[in-house]
Order: sequence, then structure tokens, then C-alpha cells
Amino acid sequence: MVTRDRDEEGRPRQARPRDELGRPLPYGAEGVEPVSEDPLPPLHTVRFAIELLDQGRPFSAHEVFEARWKDSPDAERDLWQGLAQLCVGLTHALRGNAAGADRLLERGNGRLERYAASGGPTYGLDLTEFRTRIHHMAETG
Repeated sequence: MVTRDRDEEGRPRQARPRDELGRPLPYGAEGVEPVSEDPLPPLHTVRFAIELLDQGRPFSAHEVFEARWKDSPDAERDLWQGLAQLCVGLTHALRGNAAGADRLLERGNGRLERYAASGGPTYGLDLTEFRTRIHHMAETG
């Protein structure tokens, strides 16, 4: 029987270290520092995710946006989910999964287009510039 890693409350948690693209490494290997699953305030979310992208960690940026999305008001869900999908799409592109990358980049773009049309806050993030940056990174690897 395979047992799962669990946290102090008994919830399943992956304890294996991960590389910068979120791939599990063997136990005992040195991986990147994990990010918290707790949502950050919106401005901090944007800043931290950009910092992670600058470090070559799109999977971690996706996790930061995902935590915010799961805790966001309904009116902002497309923003945070779209940003998370773009980052995980970039992750797939860098892992060599072109089909998965294309699907997620398309979904993320669609959500951000809907959100931009709503006129909601972007917390200092230029959505067009961000989308262009992610697509460029996906194309150039």
C-alpha cells in the first residue's frame, strides 16, 4: 500500500522536494523553496508571483496566483485564475508539453480578456504586457 505525505492536520501534502518547474525530486534531494498555500493580499500576490517568474519558477508563481484565486471575490476569479493558468501553461511549455501549454495559455488568455472587459482592478499589473511576457517565455524557453 502506498502512503501519502500528510501535514499536522492529516491533510495530504506533498513532502517531496520539487524543481523550479514543479516536478517532484527524490526524497532528500535539494529542491526549490516551497511557497505557502495561504493566499497573500492582492498586491503582494502580484509582486511575489512576478519575482518567482523572474527566478525561473513559473510553477511556484502559478501556486501563488492559485491561492489568491481560491480566496478571491467572485468578481476577481477570472483575473487570478487566468494568471494562474498562464503560469502553469508556461510551466508545461518549459517541460516540453506543447499541447498542454497551448490549452492552458488559451484558457488563461480567455479569462483575462473577460476580466479586462469587466473593468475590475488589476493591482498594478498590465495584463497585456503580462500575457505578452508569458507567451514570449513559452516560445523561447
